Amino acid sequence: MAGTTNDLLKATSRSFYLTLRVLPAAVRPQIGLAYLLARTTDTIADTELVPIEQRLDALKRLRERIQGASSAPLNFGELAKHQGSSAEGTLLEKVEDSLTLLQTLSPADQPLVRAVLATITGGQELDLRRFAGASAEKIVALETAAELDDYTWRVAGCVGEFWTKMCRAHLFPKVRLDDAQLLADGVRFGKGLQLVNILRDLPADLKKGRCYLPADKLEKAGLIPEVLLSPANEAKFRPLFHEYLDRAELHLAAGWAYTNALPFGQFRVRLACAWPILIGVKTIEKLRAGNVLDLQQGVKISRAEVRGILLRSTLAYPLPEVWRKLFSTTGKAVASGEK
Repeated sequence: MAGTTNDLLKATSRSFYLTLRVLPAAVRPQIGLAYLLARTTDTIADTELVPIEQRLDALKRLRERIQGASSAPLNFGELAKHQGSSAEGTLLEKVEDSLTLLQTLSPADQPLVRAVLATITGGQELDLRRFAGASAEKIVALETAAELDDYTWRVAGCVGEFWTKMCRAHLFPKVRLDDAQLLADGVRFGKGLQLVNILRDLPADLKKGRCYLPADKLEKAGLIPEVLLSPANEAKFRPLFHEYLDRAELHLAAGWAYTNALPFGQFRVRLACAWPILIGVKTIEKLRAGNVLDLQQGVKISRAEVRGILLRSTLAYPLPEVWRKLFSTTGKAVASGEK
């Protein structure tokens, strides 16, 4: 993808831009555009200075345009003014350019892009309604583990499915693979990455009144969302927090199995899959290392660490034994089965 679109991708996601650059040219435009439109909808949903009903209306109008159900021109100039990042402001201002690019995709690719974006925007709209009125003084939590699983499917698991179908169609359509297993592991791959984000961002979300850890699980641990970050409850919360780290690690292990199930000759796709997994595992390692309260200082993988992951994985690729050892877990995570 060239010009402004490429610049926007680079400016709005440091890590995904690296992944996109290594992807084969046959799938780069479709996956890049899907990401760009998803970032546009996410930016709308996250514009907290704008009333929720206004954001929901903007999401609805954009969703209808993406799905081809409307041709009404979109002008998100007012929303763009409320962005802290100039790149995100430009993303909203250039929405018509992104929609024009969608029309240039093949008749086979357009439905795949539209389907994944329908699921993602549905998740974003559900999130806005679920947390309407939430604040640091009034924290709203997901009710059950099933709701958390549904959320991670809507905003990330569906991306694993989309990625798999797009790569399968364009890169290795005739290779014999276990497609059902590949799709299942692709979904878990996406869910794992999202769960890592949820655990990493826990303090920031709580300050906004959002708790993605289910109320029923908290209740069993003798906790409520309002006390999660209290020093007096750190020891009580730690086992549950680590249980979810284990679950995220299991999902990433499925993602690693997914990566290694792809044809060996598809080294670009396999590297594009390996990088977010290895960055996710490194994040989990850091989350395990400190106590939960340390999260308030933020957990982030440095640029130097990212460069190290990229270099080591690229050098290890021709050496299967070395490559396999790139992914290491606590021993609790295995690629098969879920906790």
